[in-house]
Amino acid sequence: MKLRAQPRAPKARPARAARRARPRAVSRGPGRMARRPGIPLRRRVGARLPSIRRLIAGVGAVAGASVLLALLSGPWLLVTDVAWGGERYTADDDLRDALETQVGASLLAVDTDAIREEIERLPAVSSASVTAGIGGRLEAAVIEREAAFVWLTDASRFLGASDGTIFARVRRSGEPDPELAGLPQIVDHRSSTGLLSVGDVIPAPLLRTALRVAALDPALLGSKEASLGVQLDDEFGFRLIATEQGWEVALGVYGIDPRETAPEADERLERQITAVRTLFAAHAEDEVGWVDVRNPGKVYFRAKG
Repeated sequence: MKLRAQPRAPKARPARAARRARPRAVSRGPGRMARRPGIPLRRRVGARLPSIRRLIAGVGAVAGASVLLALLSGPWLLVTDVAWGGERYTADDDLRDALETQVGASLLAVDTDAIREEIERLPAVSSASVTAGIGGRLEAAVIEREAAFVWLTDASRFLGASDGTIFARVRRSGEPDPELAGLPQIVDHRSSTGLLSVGDVIPAPLLRTALRVAALDPALLGSKEASLGVQLDDEFGFRLIATEQGWEVALGVYGIDPRETAPEADERLERQITAVRTLFAAHAEDEVGWVDVRNPGKVYFRAKG
């Protein structure tokens, strides 16, 4: 049996296009081969550098921050001067202390609300406003409390507001203010009044009785006196003083006993007024020197000696 030789498969030859696609090494000299072309240097450097727009924006931001810093720290936006107005009873030193602490500070950093609240805590101030101007001036304007009564001690004359707050002090040796002439005046000779000072508050029950007694019409007592003075002392409490007719009436202590309500105090005072009127109906007031109605059920009087 004869064996036949199988024909050999032809060797695969690379396609002509593939051969053309292969890069050919080009000799650059003995032992050197050429490199593949890369990204141009200009493009590589440009990719790493910021654009012109970004550069301009960055420079502008730095310049703006510098200008803002200069405005904040520059002398044209610093507090260089303070002023105030509207005060009459408020001490200049108190207002100066509240404002001058801001001298040298930036106007943009001044807390005007905090300064206003500090000024409004002063006893004589009812309300205040604080403004900071571009010219470097910090200015306050105050509206002070209105006086509702005058409380006199052996050394001083105090002005009080309707809520009982003592907000101003005037020495008794000075000339009385004509504007205060029509206000109720209470002369306090009690030993405790030596401690009275601006900022204190007269207790509401005591003030209520003091103002009502000061407002008494002498005619309600059956008196011909034009006006009555009101005094306080440790022994007799409230006293009514008739300077022209020359008599005094002791009414007693009010506003101390917490068990006595306001209506009860009013009723006691009405009974005392009635007792004095009954006395003057029976005895000429110009003959009476002293009346004690602390207990309106038992009236004592002493004739002028």
